[in-house]
This record gives sequence, structure tokens and C-alpha cells, in this order.
Amino acid sequence: MKHHDGMYIDGAWRPAAGPDVIEVVNPADEQVIAAVPAGTVEDVDAAVRAARRALPGWAATPPAERAARLAALRDVLVARKDEIAGTVTAELGSPLKFSEAVHVGAPIAVAGSYAELAATHAFEEKVGNSTVYQEPVGVVAAITPWNYPLHQIVAKAAPALAAGCTIVLKPAEDTPLTARLFAEAVHEAGVPAGVFNLVTGAGPVAGQALAEHPEVDMVSFTGSTAVGRRIGAVAGAAVKRVALELGGKSANVILPTADLAKAVNVGVANVMSNSGQTCSAWTRMLVHTSRYDEAVELAAAAAGKYGDRIGPVVNAKQRERVRGYIEKGVAEGARLVAGGPEAPRERGYYVSPTVFADVTPEMTVAQEEIFGPVLTILRYEDEEDALRIANGTVYGLAGAVWAGDEAEAVAFARRMETGQVDINGGRFNPLAPFGGYKQSGVGRELGAHGLSEYLQTKSLQF
Repeated sequence: MKHHDGMYIDGAWRPAAGPDVIEVVNPADEQVIAAVPAGTVEDVDAAVRAARRALPGWAATPPAERAARLAALRDVLVARKDEIAGTVTAELGSPLKFSEAVHVGAPIAVAGSYAELAATHAFEEKVGNSTVYQEPVGVVAAITPWNYPLHQIVAKAAPALAAGCTIVLKPAEDTPLTARLFAEAVHEAGVPAGVFNLVTGAGPVAGQALAEHPEVDMVSFTGSTAVGRRIGAVAGAAVKRVALELGGKSANVILPTADLAKAVNVGVANVMSNSGQTCSAWTRMLVHTSRYDEAVELAAAAAGKYGDRIGPVVNAKQRERVRGYIEKGVAEGARLVAGGPEAPRERGYYVSPTVFADVTPEMTVAQEEIFGPVLTILRYEDEEDALRIANGTVYGLAGAVWAGDEAEAVAFARRMETGQVDINGGRFNPLAPFGGYKQSGVGRELGAHGLSEYLQTKSLQF
């Protein structure tokens, strides 16, 4: 086990204020692989004050120079991609190929996109007899989850740096090692001292202290809706800017004209990737009653192929949570056609790829975010019925629509109450805004819309 004893504050690794540590466990074999400091209120205060001191200089740095630091950061991430992928696999349990392609590949693309945006964005414009400036919000508290440990960091840090903000990052307790590697990359890229700071620790201690700190101007949080509500309340009481990317229960709507086999196979792959630990996963597959039985058969067969191809969920608590939902689905009358609650391996936090048929919209497994490799298949009678079911949750983060004609899919997608919809398997776009309707959040990440979250406007009249 490797013991790490520092926080990255004001451009250097410094000892934590307290003696407590957080043990990092490999979810594939349940072995402790490292320990990091459990940050205290004192650590958070030191980091925020460093960010506050660094703010005037970084905000005044020309956008071209900020772009150059982001390009250098991207290059460091590329150079260290194998080390980062191995670390993600060790602390999250993600299969190595998935770590390489997605957990490292996506954030590298996002970092590169913000290097370009920082150089080209119009931070100043003429509007009639006024000059309008876009200026950094200030000191940003970035609180990130464990499911995409590097991507979620980059999706917050890159636009904040591009905007001229300074940052204090509090990563998830389960995946702090990836965050430490990112801090090393920031340092290697030549980002000035205090512009980026890292405090590892528990959410109720370090996270809460960070969100409540009076010198923090904005809180950007990704995680559960329940925690997001509390952070939103704290930020609102202090009139701070807040960005919240929260839970999801996304619908994968397969219209009667769609290529059913492709839609089902891609849909199952979407749910099973990252062991189902994706807030935008299409966990509700909606199929017309005329093709329902065929879709169930295809989904069960597709899920069966993932038995040895997906990793564990992140920890024992998450495993029990997911297995509890599977048991709840059975108890409420859903038909299990693949997987189940039984542990597929003796060691590791594994959950069998699971598919439920005969799911009705009011069932718990159709309404609540499970965050595991569990797919529910619901039938609909006509397009209006499909739309009612698709929009019939408190969430609205993502979704998918499949149809033989693209215009037909687009017309349906425009009526969905959700922030992002893939049309016939549309690919990830690092420039497209990502974020939710309803209880899936406030604000957007990625691209120019993500940059705008970290900017505020000032106008001068002449």
C-alpha cells in the first residue's frame, strides 16, 4: 500500500493539517492499494486562500497564455495516459481498455477543446454604445464524483482555467489517486501556483467546508440529486453561482421504424459500460408493443455476453445498493430475463449484468437511479404513450431515440424533457453542452456553454 501524505496547495505538496486518512480500495479484489489524507476545514481554508491570492494574476493573464497552459496540460495528460488509465482501473475497477479509451480519451479531448476555446472565445464585444466584457466568476469549488474521475475533473477545471478562474478541487473519496495525478499534470504544465489546488477528504467534512467557505464564489458539483439539493441550498443562501450535474433515469426510445437489433445492442452496451455507473445511461428501454418480445430476447442475449466483460461497481455499499434494487424489481413484479441479485464472483464488488422485462412506469426500478448494470424494458402503445413514459420521471439528463427516418427521431427528441439526446446512436461530442432538465441539475458542461458557466458579464456605456 502506498501512503500519500500531501495536499496540492499553492503550487506545492504540503502535509495535511490532520492525521486522518482515507483508504483507497481496488474494487476488483477488495485490497487496499493506497491511503490519502482526509482533509480538514483547515486544509480547505488554506487551499481557498491560496486560490484567492492567485485570482488577480490569473484573471489578468491574456487568454492566449491561458490557452497555452491548457494545451500544455493536455499534452501532459497524453504523455501520462497509460499511467492514468492504470490508476483509474486500480481504484475504480474499470476494464483497462475502457479506461484507456473513455476515462482517459474523453478528458484529453475536452482539455484540447478548451485550449482552443480559450484562444478564440470573444471575452470582449461591442454592443451599440457599450463594451461588454466577460470576466471570471472568481474562486471555484469543484466537487467531483468517482464514476468518471478524470473526465469530471477536466470538465470543470478546463473551462474554469480558460475563463480565468482559480480552483479548489475536492474529488470523490473512492478515486482520489486520479485527482492526484491530475494535480501533478497541472504542475508539470506550468500553471501558476495557487491557480489549481487539491484537497482530498470526505464530503461531509472537506466538501461541506469548501461549499460553505465565504471566499468561494462558485460551486460546481457533480453527484447525486440529494447532495446537489444541499449544495444548492448552501450556495443559494450565500448568493453564490452554482452548477449542478445530478442524477438521471434516461429513456432509450425505439420507434417502430428503427433497426431494432442495432438499437437494442447499442442500448445494452450503453447501460453495461462503466458497470452501469453513468448518470446519463439509457436505463429505460421503451419498445412498441408489436416488437416488445423480440426486443426482450435480443436484450437478454446481449446482456449475457457482458458477464466477464464488465468491471465491478466502485465499493461494497454501491454493490449492495444495486443488488437491493434488483431484489425490489423482482418483488414489484418485473420479470428477470438476465442476471439477478446473486454475486457472480467470490471476491470483488461485482454485479451481474441484469435485464428486467414487463416493467411498468411506476415501478421503483423504472423511476429511481440505480447506478449499476441494470436495464429495464418498458412497452408502449403509441408515440404519445412513449413520450409520456419517457418524460415521466423527476429526471431529465439524457436519452436516445431510434427511428428509420432521422427527421422522425428528431421530432420525437424535441419533445423530450431532457438536456441531451442521441439520435440513432449519435457519437460523443466534446463541444456539445451537457446537463439536465428538472432534478437532473442546473447549468451545462462542455464546449462554449460550459465556459460560460464560469464567466460573468460587465458592460461599460460610452
